[in-house]
Amino acid sequence: MALKTPREFIQTIADLDLEIYMFGERVKDYVDHPIIRPSLNCMAMTYELAQYPEYEDLMLATSHLTGKKVNRFTHIHQSTDDLVKKVKMQRLLGQKTGSCFQRCVGMDALNAVWSVTYDCDQAKGTDYHERFTKYVQYIQDNDLVVDGAMTDPKGDRGKAPSQQEDPDMYVHVVERRDDGIVVRGAKAHQTGACNSHEILVMPTVAMRAGDEDYAVSFSTPANTKGISYIYGRQSCDTRKLEGNDLDVGNARFGGQEALVVFDDVFIPWERVYLCGEIEFSGALVERFAGYHRQSYGGCKVGVGDVLIGAAALAADMNGVPRASHIKDKIIEMTHLNETLFSCGIACSSEGHRTPSGNYEIDLLLANVCKQNITRFPYEIARLAEDLAGGLMVTMPAAQDLASEKTGPLIEKYLVGVCDTPTLDRMRVLRLIENLTLGTAAVGYRTESMHGAGSPQAQRIMIARQSNLDHKKELARALAQTGRPWEKAKLTRPAAAAK
Repeated sequence: MALKTPREFIQTIADLDLEIYMFGERVKDYVDHPIIRPSLNCMAMTYELAQYPEYEDLMLATSHLTGKKVNRFTHIHQSTDDLVKKVKMQRLLGQKTGSCFQRCVGMDALNAVWSVTYDCDQAKGTDYHERFTKYVQYIQDNDLVVDGAMTDPKGDRGKAPSQQEDPDMYVHVVERRDDGIVVRGAKAHQTGACNSHEILVMPTVAMRAGDEDYAVSFSTPANTKGISYIYGRQSCDTRKLEGNDLDVGNARFGGQEALVVFDDVFIPWERVYLCGEIEFSGALVERFAGYHRQSYGGCKVGVGDVLIGAAALAADMNGVPRASHIKDKIIEMTHLNETLFSCGIACSSEGHRTPSGNYEIDLLLANVCKQNITRFPYEIARLAEDLAGGLMVTMPAAQDLASEKTGPLIEKYLVGVCDTPTLDRMRVLRLIENLTLGTAAVGYRTESMHGAGSPQAQRIMIARQSNLDHKKELARALAQTGRPWEKAKLTRPAAAAK
């Protein structure tokens, strides 16, 4: 099957007839819902850019399974060049959408499950990798979106999955049958879930003895019986219901999160990729997190490019682009943004081949990348708000601009540089508001903190990967510690001249 066009993609999502709830009611025509449609447009951009020859090198890859061209979001990385192009592709899409385009999590899940199923088969004699290979080819052949589902609600964080008062706080197996398993639970913060054809479930923590029912990985169509979606709210989201683009800031694009509920969902064995092998759950969590932390060195940088550009436009419209402190703040924003990109490229370039054949990033550098992401976008946003000025959050509504009474007053008093239309100034300020405080902030600032794991999760991995003993040995070698005490060779310093 050929690569899907954006129109074909949107129609396939509509055909799923997903069970989506928002504001307490089921949403029937979800692909055209004003709050949901911008996120669908973001996802569609991953299909649109794949149609253009000038972006083919980044957006497409050659499948090692079929030898055919596939969307890079369905690709199993075959080299460090693939890892680098992934990050560059994500930056491009961030630039084009100014938002979260949601498809990264599925790509990262595919690559993590690929190597873990191989390792499990080698150690346990299972056939998970063969099953998963067929699944990946199915995804590639049909150009599908996969929702990588890892995060569970977790309940009491101080207790293991099997110790929870409510066993459904983690997705788990409730029945094993000859033809498959039945699962129950939920996955939280699911980016792009309502725009996905498939769900690929993974455990969210390293399991231990007693947690066997929770050490489960499987895939299922997004519209499988028993699966429902509760759409996540975002700041300023109801502005999209007002029918005016101006107050939205970024009217065409937006992100999406959902709580995905599994109510006794049947999964056939051919779609099960881990079931009780607790010793491989931690590896799956670690590898997925590594890939996803690499992703942030691309997507957040692309959105950062848009925010830096908007802040520079605001300075132009305020008539102060040459002020030294303005230029210095834009330089600092650029420095921080390119540092993030450097981390994404570094952990990709230092990647390595796994026994399964796919390529994995350098885990230490990927975690350093994400640790920086938890900090730098906040400073970039702060500087953008500084450059924008207070009008960004005190500006009258679009209806006031359209009013015969107040419109002329707004045109008169909110003008900046005289040759810049007041409307254009308002649009730029609303875009900055959207990126730093509004719906896009979920995919930029807030997600920078919690996406792909909390900041502490990265610090734990940095400690594990830092090889501190090796660094100690380097210091011992140069300090010459541990040598016999050779007092005779020590000389006293010459007495100071009187």
